Amino acid sequence: MTILIHQPDVVAEVEEKNGAEEEELVLDGGFVVPNINSFGQTFRDYEAEGDRQPGVENFYRTNHINQTYDFVKRMRQEYGQLNRVEMSIWECCELLNDVVDESDPDLDEPQIEHLLQTAEAIRKDYPDEDWLHLTGLIHDLGKVLLLPSFGELPQWAVVGDTYPVGCAFDESIVHHKYFKENPDYYNPDYNTEYGAYSPGCGLDSVMMSWGHDDYMYLVAKENKTTLPSAALFIIRYHSFYALHRSEAYKHLMNEQDVEDLKWLQVFKYLNHLFFLTS
Repeated sequence: MTILIHQPDVVAEVEEKNGAEEEELVLDGGFVVPNINSFGQTFRDYEAEGDRQPGVENFYRTNHINQTYDFVKRMRQEYGQLNRVEMSIWECCELLNDVVDESDPDLDEPQIEHLLQTAEAIRKDYPDEDWLHLTGLIHDLGKVLLLPSFGELPQWAVVGDTYPVGCAFDESIVHHKYFKENPDYYNPDYNTEYGAYSPGCGLDSVMMSWGHDDYMYLVAKENKTTLPSAALFIIRYHSFYALHRSEAYKHLMNEQDVEDLKWLQVFKYLNHLFFLTS
C-alpha cells in the first residue's frame, strides 16, 4: 500500500493576543501553545529552578558520558533483532501506564496519557492526515525499553534529547558541557564536523544516540510498515532538538530529509499540546 501525503501549506503562525505582552503560537484550528509548562516555567527550560531540575541535569550528565558510537552500535545490533516481545500496538500503549520520563522538565504524567493527547491534538488540527494521527500515537512507544520484558534499560539509554554520535557534539545540545567526559569527545575519528559521515549523506546513515526513538524506528522499519517516510522521520528524530529547534547538523541531510523535516516541524508544535493546555 502506498500512502500519499501533501506537504503542509502552513506549519503555524504567530499572533499577538489582545492585551498580551508576549506572543503565543497559534496553530491551525485555533489551538494556542502556551509560553509556560504545567510547573509554571518556560517550556523546555533546563536551567529553571524547580524540584525536577537537579534530576534532569544529572540525567543528561550520565547520558552524555555514556552515549558513545560503540555503545549505540552495540544497542542497535542487540535490539535490531526484534526478538523481545510480540504484541499489538494497544497492548504496547497500555504498558506505558507506569512509565514516567525523568528527562523531561515539562511532563511528569504516565506516558500513555501523552500518546493519546498528542494523537488527539494532531487529529483536530490535521483531520485528513490519518497517518499522522497514528504517528502521534506510536511515536513514544519505544519507552517500553524501560520495562523488564524489554531489557529494563536505564533512563539515560531510553529517553532524553537525541543527537548524532560519530561526529562532533553540537553546542546547541542541552547540557553540552558534560560531553567532555565522553571518550568520543577526544577521538579524532568522531570529533570533527563530519566525523564518520560525509556531506549530504542522509540522516538515515547517521547513528543517533540510543533510545526509544531509534528503537521504535527500527521496529516500524523492520516490520515493513506502510507509514510514509515522513512518519519514520518523525519517530526517529522527534527528540532531535539540535536539528528541528537549533538547525544544527543540516550539513548531513539529503533532499528527502529536507522534505520530511517539514512534517516534523508540524509535529513538534502539536507534541505535548493537550497536556500543556489541559
